[in-house]
Amino acid sequence: MSAHQAPAQMLPDALLHALHAAQAHVNAVLLGKPLQVRLAFVALLADGHLLIEDLPGLGKTTLAHAMASTLGLDFARVQFTSDLLPSDILGVSVFEAHAQRFTFHPGPVFTHVLLADEINRAPPRTQSALLEAMAERQVSIDGQTRALPDPFLVIATQNPVDLSGTYPLPDSQLDRFLLRLALGYPDAAAERALLAGADRRDLIAHATPTLDAPRILALRQAVLAVHAGDALLDYVQALLARSRRHPGVRVGLSPRAGLALLRAARAHALLLGRNHVVPEDVQALFAAVAEHRLVAEGDAAVATLAKDILHAVPVD
Repeated sequence: MSAHQAPAQMLPDALLHALHAAQAHVNAVLLGKPLQVRLAFVALLADGHLLIEDLPGLGKTTLAHAMASTLGLDFARVQFTSDLLPSDILGVSVFEAHAQRFTFHPGPVFTHVLLADEINRAPPRTQSALLEAMAERQVSIDGQTRALPDPFLVIATQNPVDLSGTYPLPDSQLDRFLLRLALGYPDAAAERALLAGADRRDLIAHATPTLDAPRILALRQAVLAVHAGDALLDYVQALLARSRRHPGVRVGLSPRAGLALLRAARAHALLLGRNHVVPEDVQALFAAVAEHRLVAEGDAAVATLAKDILHAVPVD
């Protein structure tokens, strides 16, 4: 979209209500994490994939299940383990003796929402099975290319890489995720409500979907129409340039990272009821877009580098 296009029209009331109801449901399941829930919906609306990294037991899988339960989409979960094979994800052709031919049996990737649980517990060969699916929304098997359902969303969880039995995701795989977020421990009030409340699995199981595939696709079209002016594009470009020459950064942000940041900022603006992007949208998302794409020198922390880059670029 050109920066000179007219601002988008606001969403129809019914669609806006359905979107807010979906967010409310996920917030009711994952207590005390409204920012993380908003980021999850940014990934959904921006046609991106979501990586959730944190310690076990903090709600990573719960967030994925809660999202799926309110979207009204087909859902599949794959538990990544050290012995998982690419064919366990993509599918396999099996020879049918009675028909004297091979028949393709699709794997769990042929769904709308794929939960790749503990993705970094599988070796790199298995992790890479998702590369084409995430980038092209298709898989190539036995010389044939098969399209995936639309919409298609991968929500992957991973444990910190310093835990035993984990394989760090390669840079090419990390770049396929629009956003990476962490949940952290809940505050005292949210934890008490969690301990005293209903089982999260029951809340998810009895959820009534408020969105569906046509509505999600309509929301994604609305995101594309959210206006980003020349000054906003200048700001994004300045952040990219700063990342490539910032002290402590070995590999800065690519043009594709800039496109991801802009797409996510448009979705963020739409979620907050605006038809134009402002610098605050970019700032709210910069860490989630940039941290897993930056490569630091030595022992520098990418979280600190991302924060410093953001602070080093003024808003004109």
